[in-house]
Order: sequence, then structure tokens, then C-alpha cells
Amino acid sequence: MTTNQISIPKNKLWMAAIKPPMYSVAIMPIWVGSAVAFAETKIFNGVIFAVFMTAAILILAWENISNDVFDAETGIDKNKHHSLVNLTGNKQLMFWLGNLCLGSGLLGIIAIALLQKDPTVIGIILLCCGLGYMYQGPPFRLGYQGLGEILCFFAFGPLGMTAAYYSQTQTWSITNLAASVIVGIVTSLVLFCSHFHQVKDDIAAGKRSPIVRLGTQKGAQVLVWFTASIYPLNLLLVGLGIFPIWTLLSWVSLPFAFKLCRHVLENHDIPDKVSNCKFIAVAVHFWSCLLLGTGFMLG
Repeated sequence: MTTNQISIPKNKLWMAAIKPPMYSVAIMPIWVGSAVAFAETKIFNGVIFAVFMTAAILILAWENISNDVFDAETGIDKNKHHSLVNLTGNKQLMFWLGNLCLGSGLLGIIAIALLQKDPTVIGIILLCCGLGYMYQGPPFRLGYQGLGEILCFFAFGPLGMTAAYYSQTQTWSITNLAASVIVGIVTSLVLFCSHFHQVKDDIAAGKRSPIVRLGTQKGAQVLVWFTASIYPLNLLLVGLGIFPIWTLLSWVSLPFAFKLCRHVLENHDIPDKVSNCKFIAVAVHFWSCLLLGTGFMLG
């Protein structure tokens, strides 16, 4: 155990490993997709919503756990004290725990399909899981090629929200697809922000993350553009009559967006200071998506 690890309380390392705030990225596509479904059809099945939410959390737990397992194989996490594999010292245990979470989550999705007598949702979620595996798992490891944000956009945006909408209505929606673009962008920002503080380790392990490819300064500028894009896009969709005006409530998240952009622009090349930017990105994600869905419910 290193000196740095000894100086950090064990409970804080475990909380960092479990990452409770990060689970909003699993919850919000279900929330916004179900809210759009209610706005368009006045249909809301609370049982399906609760089962889907639980399943999404379990599937994301699998992704997080297996990410630590696969990263342990490449050695990229050797300095990551809050890696679950490093904390437990048991990669095999973590591998099977991750698979248990995946299996349990998929059972929930199967239950929804059985309730609906329609397997469509299973197919969409299996595709999301496939993208999740390709991000981190061998032989693909697309996250190591800098493609993780693209996979994240589709898994948590268009695909995740389509599954949520379909689980409520068994139909499709252009409005939901438009909303999924916003959710996909703001979810990908969370992953994008996770790279700034680990450039050195990524380079050593041969991981070409977007920040390794762009450099931290240009990466910070790209972050600003993508963070800023969700607000005029929301306004445009309201102006076109696709979104109800109440969805402009998501602009209440702007202070968090300003904080994120300012923090990364000022500290992009200082790992110890920029390392918390992903949690500011989670706040942008949480409030913008929560209020976007609320706007649809009110509209």
C-alpha cells in the first residue's frame, strides 16, 4: 500500500470506487424518456418505470465494475487507489460480481418484455450492453482509441431513451429522439471530463483518450463548446414547437455549466485540481436532465 493510499481514509476510497453520484447517468435517460412518453401519450406505468430504473442502475454497476477489471489487465489503474480491484485485491471476485449485476439488470428488462409481450426493449438494451462492452472489453477496448464518448452518446442518449419511451408506449417518437441528443451530449461530457487528470497514466498504458489526442488545453475548449450546445439546442426545439416551453427549466443548470467550463479552463493541466471536474459535470447532467424531464411532464 502506498503512502498516498494510507493518507486517504478507507471509507472515502470505497465511496470513490462505488461512485454513487455517477448513477444519475443511468437514471436520467429513463426519467426523460418516460417523461416524453407521458407528455405525448399521457401514459405512465409506474411499475415498468421502477423496474427499468433498477435494471439500469444494475447494468451501469456492471459497466463500472468490469471497467475496473479490464483496466487492471492493462495496468492503467496501477495508481488508481479507488479501483475496486485494487481495494479488494481480487479481480476474479469483481469480475463475477459485475456479471451478477448485469444478469440481474437484464432479468428486469426481460420482466418488462414479458409484461408487454414484446421483446423489443430487450434488443435495444442488449445493444446498449454491447456498446458498453466494446468500450472497455477485449479485444475491442474502443475507449482506448478515444471512441468512448461516441459509444456513451448512443448508449445513454438515442438508444437508452428509445428503450425507456418504448417501455411505456410500445411506439416510437421523433420528439424523444430529439431530447435524446441533449441527454446523450450531457452524459458524454461526464466521461470526457474523467480524462483530464489521468493523461500521464493514459499515455503510459497506450490509451489514446480524447484528452490525450487533443491535449488538455484544446480539450478544455472542446468541453466548453459541447457544454454550451445543449442550451441553444433546447431553445431551438422549443422555438420549433417540438419541445414544450417548460423544458426551458433545464436552463436553471447554467450556473453548474459555467462552473464546469471555468474550472476546466483554469485547471486543465493541473491533475490534482481538475480531477473533480467530472463531479461538476455530473451536476450539470443531473439538473439539466431532471428539469428537462420535468418540463415535459408539466407541458
